[in-house]
Amino acid sequence: MPPLIYDSITKVDHDTADQVVIAASHGGVYAAYLAAKARVRAVILNDAGVGKDNAGIGGLDYCARLGIAAATVAHWSCRIGDGADMAARGVISYANEFARQLGVEPDMWCMKAATALKQAEPTDAEPRPYQEARQVLNGKPGQRPIVLIDSVSLLSPEDAGRIVVTGSHGQELAGSKDGSMSTAVFAALFNDAGIGADQAGTSRLSGLNSRGIAAATVASASARIGEAQSTYEDGILSFINDRAREFGAEVGQTAKSFVDKLARLSN
Repeated sequence: MPPLIYDSITKVDHDTADQVVIAASHGGVYAAYLAAKARVRAVILNDAGVGKDNAGIGGLDYCARLGIAAATVAHWSCRIGDGADMAARGVISYANEFARQLGVEPDMWCMKAATALKQAEPTDAEPRPYQEARQVLNGKPGQRPIVLIDSVSLLSPEDAGRIVVTGSHGQELAGSKDGSMSTAVFAALFNDAGIGADQAGTSRLSGLNSRGIAAATVASASARIGEAQSTYEDGILSFINDRAREFGAEVGQTAKSFVDKLARLSN
């Protein structure tokens, strides 16, 4: 059976059990957790520029601890958030010990690696529940709440009009439009995932701008991808849209200073 291909690991379903999955999500721990939860046989993700504390490939060791073969493709080789492009152009950058034992190595084409991973042994290991991936910071009365979500998939209708800080990459998922956000938030921050092929790591910003949503990315080297808390506390703005610029956002500014400024605006 050919590998299952997804634009995001958040889109997997019950059909992934014991299958090799190519998912164009970052290779961080949260993405690896979702893969393990879906009981994949093996998984290939995007290294998202590797970034701060090697967070973009942190999922490889996580998978190894569960006995799951896992690898990443280089962010420069294909568009993050686009599974078809990843399968067509992706080049392996890193692999964990279980994947390496099956012959997966750097510079290998993604689909060739996926074929090799068909020989991976399935595992019954159960991942521990992931730590709280969503947190709402309520400031002083009248201030806009700040929502920290490790994945944009955790966005809720109740977040309309709020400031949302994510650990997700800034690529608009293939086939989506208007920034790939289902809720009309006031502002949103993402990780630029090393920018990558076709500047994919920043493509959400334009679509969100068309909806009047202030949006920015933080440099992957400044904040751990997949961790909203790090986006907020460590992130340095790398790209901003026009709406964010209207509110005073500047490249090189700390994410925290910009977000806190937005929170103080009249709600």
